[in-house]
Amino acid sequence: MAGWNFEVGVVQRTPFLEPTGDCKNLLVSLARRAWSLKRTLDTVEEISHAFLLPAALRARLSDYNPPAIEAELARIQAEIDTIAFDLYGFGEADRVAALAGDGNAAEDDDGNDDEEDATAAPVETAAGLLSWAVGVAFGRFDIRLATGERQAPPEPEPFDPLPARSPGMLPDGDAPFYAHAGILVDDLGNRHDLPDLIDRVLDHIGMEIAIDTRGWLRREFFPMHLKQYSKSRRKAPIYWPLSTVSGGYTLWLYYPALTDQTLYSAANDFVGTKLDREVEPALRSLRYKTGRSSEEERTLEELQILHDELQSLRDELLRLAPLWKPNHDDGVQITAAPLWRLFRHRSWQTVLRDTWEKLEAGEYDWAHLAMTCWPERVREKCRTDRSLAIAHDLEDLYEPPPEAPAKAKGGRGRKKKG
Repeated sequence: MAGWNFEVGVVQRTPFLEPTGDCKNLLVSLARRAWSLKRTLDTVEEISHAFLLPAALRARLSDYNPPAIEAELARIQAEIDTIAFDLYGFGEADRVAALAGDGNAAEDDDGNDDEEDATAAPVETAAGLLSWAVGVAFGRFDIRLATGERQAPPEPEPFDPLPARSPGMLPDGDAPFYAHAGILVDDLGNRHDLPDLIDRVLDHIGMEIAIDTRGWLRREFFPMHLKQYSKSRRKAPIYWPLSTVSGGYTLWLYYPALTDQTLYSAANDFVGTKLDREVEPALRSLRYKTGRSSEEERTLEELQILHDELQSLRDELLRLAPLWKPNHDDGVQITAAPLWRLFRHRSWQTVLRDTWEKLEAGEYDWAHLAMTCWPERVREKCRTDRSLAIAHDLEDLYEPPPEAPAKAKGGRGRKKKG
């Protein structure tokens, strides 16, 4: 239906009666209250500008009762409908017909399913709490809101500019729950072990949860996180799991903290240290032991597999590191594309591989990554593409096309007779 496209002409042709006096004031009050209630519901959504705390903790800040909020929103909507019907002089039959048509909006759409995932799926209460704990461990969210050490900021006005960060995020310059360099790891016993940090966050706020956090992190977190941070065709996960082939060892990179040294640090400080200090000494000890038991034989085999996988992971990280210069202006998908072999989530790996192939083919030469990997090709394109030259701050390379010769004035006259 054309009206659902909200085109300028359609809106301009819509009849509108200007409410006045008490009627106008009442509508303003109802609309303001409805906005406030809707925003309150949004304060538990991690990807919202209004996010404060996950649903499991939200009541620690103020009253938070979703059923009661939904009931009040329904009452406000009914009151606004009644005022509008009175303004336009709707009779009882017209009111019934109008209200009955409210449920058909989705059916009257264009039938285009491309936007079916335009809004992130809601996260269950326990999963939302664990996801928030991951964010606290990485320094994204502020644990002090849950402990009462920091008060929530006052509610903004409806038309205030959107904040650069949600009020639930850690303010710039404040100390995080755990200091790190943008890399955590799924590795029992490591001081940067992410599952252990999640448990420490929950313990710090006095929450118990009957879920194996390590198993949840390995099997459930990234698929949920990818879906939550995707909108339409844009996929932008901010916690990146780079794993060995078997998934037995995983590095977790934090997208906002990426630098051109991240892969070097991952390869040397994490994977290299794991190999040098744990795996190789244990391998040597078992290899040279005589009379190994069957259990020790199995352990030796598992250690050898882990050793080979870690070595392969380190080699791939070091292969990519010299040319990988992350730039947030490129976006998550392009920045992650060179690492596609190290992600184990199949659909995300496929997206990144396709993105990398398009980068290789020159489809994203506006990206900083393209300039880093194929500078000659991109610089050559800048000579004929001014917008590309501007994107790479190389406008001096642009060579405008020669001006077309001016046409001679007048036309060819008619041939005279005789």
